[in-house]
Amino acid sequence: MTTWRTPMPADSLFLLPLAVVALGFLCTTGVCVVALLRADRTDTVRVVRALPELAATLLRLRRRPRR
Repeated sequence: MTTWRTPMPADSLFLLPLAVVALGFLCTTGVCVVALLRADRTDTVRVVRALPELAATLLRLRRRPRR
């Protein structure tokens, strides 16, 4: 006869931060979707057109040697 072992209980100190991060991600996603839906079309187009410049600026700052 095979005896089944119960799985080890998950540590609640690990699950709580994971749940908080997941909830934060869901809330952030919801806020962004609502903001995009409420924005005027021209505002959305302007933001999308500015993304390459923003990415280039962030990459330039990242490559700068630290003092």
